Amino acid sequence: MTASRLLDAALVGCTVVIAADRRAGDLASALMRHGAQTYRAPALSIVPNADDEQLLHRTRELIASPPDIVVVTTGVGFRGWMDAAHENDVEQDLHQALSGAQFIARGPKARGAIQQAGFVADWVAESETAAEVSAYLLDTRLEGKRIAIQHHGAGADNLDSILPREGADVVSLTVYRWGPPPNIEIVNKSVAQAAGGEVDAVLFTSAPGTEEWLRAAQRCGSMDDLRARARSGRLLLAAVGPITAEPLQRRDLTITIAERGRLGSLVRCVTGYFGPHGAAPMLPTEYGALSVRSGGIVTGDEFISLARRSEPARSTVRCPRTGADTRGTSASATAGGPEQPRR
Repeated sequence: MTASRLLDAALVGCTVVIAADRRAGDLASALMRHGAQTYRAPALSIVPNADDEQLLHRTRELIASPPDIVVVTTGVGFRGWMDAAHENDVEQDLHQALSGAQFIARGPKARGAIQQAGFVADWVAESETAAEVSAYLLDTRLEGKRIAIQHHGAGADNLDSILPREGADVVSLTVYRWGPPPNIEIVNKSVAQAAGGEVDAVLFTSAPGTEEWLRAAQRCGSMDDLRARARSGRLLLAAVGPITAEPLQRRDLTITIAERGRLGSLVRCVTGYFGPHGAAPMLPTEYGALSVRSGGIVTGDEFISLARRSEPARSTVRCPRTGADTRGTSASATAGGPEQPRR
């Protein structure tokens, strides 16, 4: 058993699963700076369409006949579109074609990508829903308007079927699609560890990724344990925004939603939860508040590691449908291997 001083490390002793593919490295680095061990367990992967002939064809259509309105549904999708234009040597032409358009953003991440590309978001759907985007557009005269819509990976926003009925000329752009997880065994192990007490937090950044991670939990028979741990406060389930949180809410899971819908806000949500004035369970003692974490305990201003030096204790959860052995180890040797700090 070892003890070390806490140096503003709100997440020391915490193991955090990042159930996401996009920008997972940035999120992991930010969490590690606060003392956390992290590993990635994305339940879906992003399959880019940078070389997709249809995307390039429609991009050239927009260059030849510029849009009046550009609807951006995801930050990663819009950045991917700009990258694809760059790779095909049409970035400058596309930028000029879009310079006179009105930009509509489905949430703050889409707005950030618009600004990063050198444009200005004229309107932002604060609810991050396609329904709010649709309602806003339907309140304006759309007849004869040319509208470019960058769809998200699931492609199920219905905008390209609703808007043409109002006389709009819609150009649909699918920049990326959701694919299978890079490693389903890591996903299953992350579920087992979250349900078994070897993980302190699971973070979600997209609704489709959240849904697939929860389906893995259902296959492994872990939903009741996840629900109980989240309700007790021992497991933080945190989502980057309300749309990402919907699959969790439908399953009656106790969750926390980042206030501003950005990764920085998600990091602050986690550090605030486990910080000295956060909502994580604490026990008052004569030495100060005591908090139990997967890697040890925090008492007063000290962290005491309880990790074993010999063979770590193991817990096994077997997925009944797949028969996969999701045997995990202690928090110091997690399923996917903890992230290493960048040098």
